[in-house]
Amino acid sequence: MTHSIPTLTADQAARLFLGAQGLLDDPARRVTTASLQKLIETLGFVQVDTINVVARAHDLTLASRLDGYRPEQLRTLLEDKRSLFEGFTHDASAVPTAWFAHWKPRFARDRDRMHAHAWWQHHFRGTEGGRVVADVKARIEREGPLKSSDFEHPEKRGPWWGWKPQKAALDFLWRSGELMIPRREGFQKLYDLTERVLPEQHALPCPDPADHVEWACAGAAERLWVFTPKELADFWASIEATEAKAWCSAAAKAGRIVPVAVESVKGELRPAYALPDWETRLAKLPEPPQRTRLLCPFDPILRDRTRALRRFGFDYRFEAFVPEPKRQYGYFVLPILEGDRLVGRLDPKLHRDQGLLEIKGLWWETGVRATKARRRALDEALARLASFLGADRIQLPT
Repeated sequence: MTHSIPTLTADQAARLFLGAQGLLDDPARRVTTASLQKLIETLGFVQVDTINVVARAHDLTLASRLDGYRPEQLRTLLEDKRSLFEGFTHDASAVPTAWFAHWKPRFARDRDRMHAHAWWQHHFRGTEGGRVVADVKARIEREGPLKSSDFEHPEKRGPWWGWKPQKAALDFLWRSGELMIPRREGFQKLYDLTERVLPEQHALPCPDPADHVEWACAGAAERLWVFTPKELADFWASIEATEAKAWCSAAAKAGRIVPVAVESVKGELRPAYALPDWETRLAKLPEPPQRTRLLCPFDPILRDRTRALRRFGFDYRFEAFVPEPKRQYGYFVLPILEGDRLVGRLDPKLHRDQGLLEIKGLWWETGVRATKARRRALDEALARLASFLGADRIQLPT
C-alpha cells in the first residue's frame, strides 16, 4: 500500500518559515535579556555585519522582531553574560554559547582551509605565516585583549590589499578557535585567548562526527520546519550536503521527518522534508502581526535568495558590493514585510549628524497598490525605525 506525499502550498511553506523564525510572534511583547537570548536560540544565530548606513545588521534583525530591543541588550549577552559568542556560520554571527563545542569541527576545518588558500600561500610563504601567527598569539597572551590597530603595519605599501599580516593572523586565530572576541570598542574587535574568554567551553571535547551531523541537521530542521537536505547543510554551514542528505534519509525512515512536496509561488513542485507535526504547527501559528515591518537584508528569511523567491515570490539581491551605476535599487535596501507578505522594498540612509532618516527610493512589488492604508502602515514602520535609530525626521522620495 502506497501513501501519497502531502503537498504544501507556497503560502503554507512561507507561514511555517515565518513562524519558525519568530516573525509571527507579537513584536510588542516585553524585552529582557532572557527573552532576547531565547529569540536568538529560536533563530539559531543572528548575523553580525559592519555596514552601518542605517544600523548594524544584527540590530535590525532583532528590532524587526522586538519593538523594545536595544543594542546594549545584545552586548550584555555577548560581553557580560557570555551566553552568546561571536563565531562563523556562513558569516560572522552571534551564536548561543551552549553550542560552542559544535564549532570545534569548524575550527579545525577552517584552519586547514585557510592554510591551503591561495591568498594565505601567496602572502605567508614558507614559515613566515607560522611566525607571524605565533607572535600575535604570544603578544595577546602577555598583554591581554588587543585590537588589530594595536599592531603596527610593517608594510605601508605592498601586496596586502589592506590586510596587514597581523590582521590576517588575528582572523586566522579567531576562525580556528584559538582566539575569541570578548568585546568590541567602536565596533572594532578585541581578541583574547579562548581559554580566558570561555574557559569551560574551551575545555570541552570535540564532538564525534556523527553526533555533530545529528546536532547540525536536527537543530536546523527545528528552525526551518520545512527544508531540503541542502537547506539543512546551508543553515549552519558546518556540514556537507551529502551528510545532510544521508541524515534526511535515515530520519525519514525513523519517522523523525516526513517527505513532502512544496509548491512555489509559480506552482512548481519540489521534493522536500518537514517535521512530522507540520500540520499541527501550521494550525497553531498565530495570525501575522497587523503591521508593516522593515527587514534587514540579512534576515534569516532572505538569506537563501532562491528560497525567498520560491516561497514569497520576492526576488532580492544585496547590492552594496555592486557598482553604483549597475544597482537596480540601492546600497542597503530593506524589504517591506506586510503581515506575512513581502510587498516592496526601500533604500534608506541615516544622516546621524542631522537626525534624518532619508528614504532614497521606494518600490512596491508588481500588483501591490500603494493604498492609503498601506502607506499609513509604512509610515508607522518608518516612525518605529526612526525612533530606534534616534532620528527625529523622515524624508521620503518625492
